[in-house]
Amino acid sequence: MKHYELKTISEHLQKFNYISRARRIENNTIELTFDRDNSYFFHMTRGESFVYKHKSIRPLQGYNAPFDTLLHSLVSASRIVDIQVVKGDRIIRFTLAPKSSYKEKQIVLQFEFTGRHTNAILIDENEVVIEALRHIDADSSFRVIRPGVELKSIPPFTGKKELDGEIDDIEEYLSQKYLNYEAKRVNGLKKQKLLSVEKKREKLQKLLDKLPNPKSLARDEKKYQNIANIILANLYKIKRYDKKLETYDFEGNEITIKLPKGVVPNRISEYFFNQAKRTRSKAKNVHIEQENLSTKVAFYANMYYAIEQAKTTQELELLVPKRAKAQRKKEKIKECELFWIDDYKVLIGRNSKENQALLKLAKSNDLWMHIRDIPSSHLIIKTDKQNLPDSVIEKASKLCVDFSLTQAGDYEVDYCKRRFVKIQEGSNVEYDKYKTIKVRKDGIEIRE
Repeated sequence: MKHYELKTISEHLQKFNYISRARRIENNTIELTFDRDNSYFFHMTRGESFVYKHKSIRPLQGYNAPFDTLLHSLVSASRIVDIQVVKGDRIIRFTLAPKSSYKEKQIVLQFEFTGRHTNAILIDENEVVIEALRHIDADSSFRVIRPGVELKSIPPFTGKKELDGEIDDIEEYLSQKYLNYEAKRVNGLKKQKLLSVEKKREKLQKLLDKLPNPKSLARDEKKYQNIANIILANLYKIKRYDKKLETYDFEGNEITIKLPKGVVPNRISEYFFNQAKRTRSKAKNVHIEQENLSTKVAFYANMYYAIEQAKTTQELELLVPKRAKAQRKKEKIKECELFWIDDYKVLIGRNSKENQALLKLAKSNDLWMHIRDIPSSHLIIKTDKQNLPDSVIEKASKLCVDFSLTQAGDYEVDYCKRRFVKIQEGSNVEYDKYKTIKVRKDGIEIRE
């Protein structure tokens, strides 16, 4: 942020009387809501700090560090005493009277847009640090920022003086700041998440491509049986440490058979009969594994498409959340895809086998979802016997559609408690006492 920008922001914010809510919505972003419904965001990333205006958005995760607790207790519902920008520096100070104090006192919330030392600091009336977004020790800077330490002033800026500018409409200016930031972030997140999903899809595709052909397996089974019978007919020729058997097959053709290591002669035919048996079993079940892998590949193709269509960082974080990756390792979840929606755990089956596993895993009060009259992923929301907010159901139904289909259109998603879902065969079910939510999936064309 430039000094003149902060001055204009400071003058603009003077019209408000109090801060109704203060909270951290991302690792480095603090939301201040003025007079109930005017939200301004202080993005405090080192080297890329600025203020923007946007409507209030529910955080994707909660923050409970000491700084967040004190930010809420001291700044939320506080009366604004003064807002000023430190002369010659990129620092804005909010002098506030906390509502929570039992006697009249004032604190300062100070935002420092100062390059690598960018910070948000809570300070008491004696200029002593109460808490800070980032703690700075003596080995990093002469200016220690820790609770209980007096905050030293930043030395006067001696670099090239900034040119003052004029901002005609500060509201529009700060809203545009958000649009520029969001566009840049969406682009970066998309690249990152598309790469992650594509790696998963490629890994599954390689496994699918490596699956043996049923016809070649049938030929191998016949070959192993034939070798086993030839071994039985020539058992008397095989010595204990022979590595190969040179003989004739049943058509009179010369044949050389490589003998397995560590197997005694009278067990060699049994070894090849077992090979034939395993090959027959693999041929019988290879189509099951083929279907399992191909449906997972299709699932990630749908996810890839959904990420490409996403327009906001909120949508992108919902589609591929960071928290799910950590939770998957912690809980060793393998039989589904894991998501989080407003702190509710959401599980989605990637194929018929996983849909069946989800139905067995779900508890009676968990919420079950499925697209009406269309083969789709089953979705379970873990409720812990709580009533789900409508926003969670809406987001979950969109996930259900996004990961089941790529075709644009209007879809109906049925949902009910798991106890009203009756398994018929495989992942086919009948269900009762359900509700329906309509989901529109955007794309090239919309069905009417």
